[in-house]
Amino acid sequence: MVSRVRVWLNRTYAENVFFMDQLRRNPSDRAVEIHATHGDADSPVLAAADTAELEPEGLSPAGYVEFALDQCQRRGIDVFVPRLHQSAVVAHRAEFEAVGTALLAPPPEAVAVFEDKVIAYEAVQAIGAPVPPWWRVRSADELVAAVEELEADGHTPCFKPASGAGGVGFRMITRSPFSTVHLSGFPSPYVPLDLVVGALRESEDPVDWLVMPRLEQPEVSVDCLTGPDNRVRLAVGRTKNGRRRGFTLHEQWLEPARRIAEGFGLHHLSNIQFRMYGDRPVLMDVNTRPAGGLHQLSQCGINAPWAAVQLALGEDPGEITPPFLGQDYTVVSGPRPLRPVTLPLQRGQEPETLLPAVPAPAAGPAGPVPADTGTRAITRA
Repeated sequence: MVSRVRVWLNRTYAENVFFMDQLRRNPSDRAVEIHATHGDADSPVLAAADTAELEPEGLSPAGYVEFALDQCQRRGIDVFVPRLHQSAVVAHRAEFEAVGTALLAPPPEAVAVFEDKVIAYEAVQAIGAPVPPWWRVRSADELVAAVEELEADGHTPCFKPASGAGGVGFRMITRSPFSTVHLSGFPSPYVPLDLVVGALRESEDPVDWLVMPRLEQPEVSVDCLTGPDNRVRLAVGRTKNGRRRGFTLHEQWLEPARRIAEGFGLHHLSNIQFRMYGDRPVLMDVNTRPAGGLHQLSQCGINAPWAAVQLALGEDPGEITPPFLGQDYTVVSGPRPLRPVTLPLQRGQEPETLLPAVPAPAAGPAGPVPADTGTRAITRA
């Protein structure tokens, strides 16, 4: 009898409830139990897990590694998918292996390259992958110089933190003065240059920004699964153009993604994002973790989370090619159950085990009722 696989996701995105669903509905029909931890008691991943705990706040990276090792040993974790403190965790891979846990994450050298976007762009450019022009900015004068050069070439300047994820801190620069126009409708990503310059001159806090031209759609996120031999097993592009989403296997996106994944050893799951600079795709960002939208590859007949777990366990799934490309779709939100309300964890208390709040999907006449995928197909006219 094949033993069950126990997988842990730490402080991950809410959308990864679908990642968890796919692990349970794996094509190998293998029993999977999922452990989840999070700092937010109302995270839906806690309710979706078989066992769950609140994470202690305020741990240093080293303290978090100790917490993680204890979780793995105490919970019998076979595969750990680290998001929070990923770089600290992967630096201790041997210690996790010693307690019987495989890390579904790249080696520390690969993670380090992509923690800083400027270092990442320099490294990617050095292996011949396309990148946009960029400037590293730490002062108001440097910002103005970069903006003027971009505007002279007809581009809209934008900036974002040199390190960060998820589009946090992304802004586009405008010369329009601040007015009531900026106060109507929804908040805009556009910020007047004079206000940004003034804020930089008055602030005592340093900034470390990447300034670059605004890149155009389509945006293509290439989900890659790469083995420890640096060979890509899976590469599929997910396209985004406004509300419309789709899939692509065009080499203009896949070839540079493979070059990056293999060249830097982005083992296991990574997500490499491109946009258009003029008439050519260029790198926008690299995530050394599973993308929140990875589950959407199920529309192409692929269970990428399970293939990644197999690879982490040393069971090579081989080269994976989608049997078909799903039709265009859009993403809609929907309800997801939460666990019962409890008092927040108090400082000094041990994390309390949270009982599962949601039963497994009921079986219908045709088998288990499938979980909501969070996507809705768009039928072409």
